[in-house]
Amino acid sequence: MENRSKFPHLRQDFAASLVVFLVALPLCVGVAVASGVPAELGLVTGIVGGIVTGLMRGSSLQVSGPAAGLTVLVFEAVNEFGLAALGVIVLISGLLQLAMGALKLGRWFRAISVSVVEGMLAGIGLVLIAGQLYSAAGLKAPTSGIDKILGLPGAAADALGSTAAIASLAVGAGTVAVMVLWKRLPKKVQTVPGALAAVLLATGVTLAFGLPVATVQVNGLLDSIQPPGMDAFGELANPAIFGTILAFTLIASAESLFSAAAVDRLHDGPRTEYDKELMAQGAGNAVCGALGALPMTAVIVRSSANVQAGAKTKASRVMHGVWLLLFAALLPSTLALIPLPALAGILVHAGWKLIPFREIVSLWRSHRGEALILVITAVSIVAVNMFEGVLIGLALSVAKTAWEASHIKLEVIDKGAGPVQAYLSGNATFLRLPKILDSLEALPQDRPVELDLSGLHHLDHACRTALENWAERHSAVGTEPVRVTSTEPERVTISVAS
Repeated sequence: MENRSKFPHLRQDFAASLVVFLVALPLCVGVAVASGVPAELGLVTGIVGGIVTGLMRGSSLQVSGPAAGLTVLVFEAVNEFGLAALGVIVLISGLLQLAMGALKLGRWFRAISVSVVEGMLAGIGLVLIAGQLYSAAGLKAPTSGIDKILGLPGAAADALGSTAAIASLAVGAGTVAVMVLWKRLPKKVQTVPGALAAVLLATGVTLAFGLPVATVQVNGLLDSIQPPGMDAFGELANPAIFGTILAFTLIASAESLFSAAAVDRLHDGPRTEYDKELMAQGAGNAVCGALGALPMTAVIVRSSANVQAGAKTKASRVMHGVWLLLFAALLPSTLALIPLPALAGILVHAGWKLIPFREIVSLWRSHRGEALILVITAVSIVAVNMFEGVLIGLALSVAKTAWEASHIKLEVIDKGAGPVQAYLSGNATFLRLPKILDSLEALPQDRPVELDLSGLHHLDHACRTALENWAERHSAVGTEPVRVTSTEPERVTISVAS
């Protein structure tokens, strides 16, 4: 009774931890392989995400680990700077997250346009699917996102001419099919996670029929952990690495905090403390970087599995990290049995789920500007790269907001005799200046004009100067100069030559 009072939810948390462990295991390995690093490093990040980040305050039911959303970025970083430099990038990213959390910047990530975040995930999903289709066929994928997509027809032709490639594709396709159909099976069967079931079935079929399919290379846990040395820190002399560090920091933070908001909607427990959650993510990434492992984010698939399995406290995610550690320590050789196309199938499925098809359709019906931002962000990530694609999306989002905020209305009252009255209301910014001037310059020059600015909430310097110039030159010779009035002359004043 005493133990039960100290840990009233131990039974629920223990059961949930096993479910999350079974969900996390194939994803940790799959994300590592797709990122071009040893499979064991994915397990290391899962362990750190469970035990280190799991023990910290922030979001009590959210589970962290290596994420499909960072796969493309990690792959590009390893290709450009080398595996040794990955630890440095992740370490500094973690320290930046800690600093941002300490400065209470976590809540500001909630201000990022949802369209940009969903566009980012869609772009990642497209590149991830394209890259993993090559892996499913046992072929080497091109480096850039656009080359991956454009090269698919040629890769398909090559695969159809090879028996080994067809066998590999069949294993990958079978894995995807099992994951899709698993949701339609009875609830009791679904207690085994679909990803794990798919991998086990693929492994069993490959072994039973002796299929010529590549499997995971196992290096051993201790051999895979390579803390960054001085040579790796020497990469900091390359200015390009700082763009990658910034991309890791911003994307991992945004994905984690958006995931936290989503997880909060799944349960009635304590709400997320965003700044503390950002510090928890930072601490985890700093440890992962020091071990030379993959970066981590909060992962919605594992987190939702945790909630649905009945978890009540953070003990479930900590225990899932312990189970990953025991597996990595006691059964690492079993990884060598897993077929690579099965992992590719899992990530194709994960990439497909990253593409928000319903949201795009919904946005197009109600907010076409936001839908365009989402699509352009995704296409930019595929065509250029992750960091610049996100920057393009953010710039478009800011420009759209500025355009909408600069709403201006000009009402002209001309009674045919006396002065023409013009009323400006709203926000007069440089973005709407051409529209304002076109309308004002169309007013008659041989009649007195009264311009009323009392309805303006904001008048920027460009508009102020332009209105001054228009007022000075508008009236024809012999006509009274433009008269400008405002109920708040201390806020809006325009001098007009008499």
